[in-house]
Amino acid sequence: MRIAALLVALSVVFSPMAARADDVAAAQSVIRAQEQAFGRDDATAAYSYAAPEIKELFPTPDIFMSMVENGYAPVFRHKSFEFGDSRSEGNWIAQRVHIIDANGETWEALYTLEQQSDGSYKITGCSLLKAGQAV
Repeated sequence: MRIAALLVALSVVFSPMAARADDVAAAQSVIRAQEQAFGRDDATAAYSYAAPEIKELFPTPDIFMSMVENGYAPVFRHKSFEFGDSRSEGNWIAQRVHIIDANGETWEALYTLEQQSDGSYKITGCSLLKAGQAV
């Protein structure tokens, strides 16, 4: 009986963590899909992962793609793209990504994503900092 009570208590305590882990995995999937779309030069697919606020700033897939290519070259083309730590609060997720750019230089990206009314996650922003650079 005690074992059953302990199992129920543990499942209650850890169930929110499992939901958060699922949300983080979903957010990482969105980031990875956009990263792969950049690699294929697929502006429409890459644009589909942007949040409505981003689409207001960059109203077409081609304008969005040009902004990423010119302002986020390490995200657009790279040798390595690996997920780091993530944090979540409410319907927001912040995800660090370690990037080695096409020239072999190291960067840290911080993606933010927001869960939409349909349950999907969309990218609301990406901050890029060259490793070793002061914040």
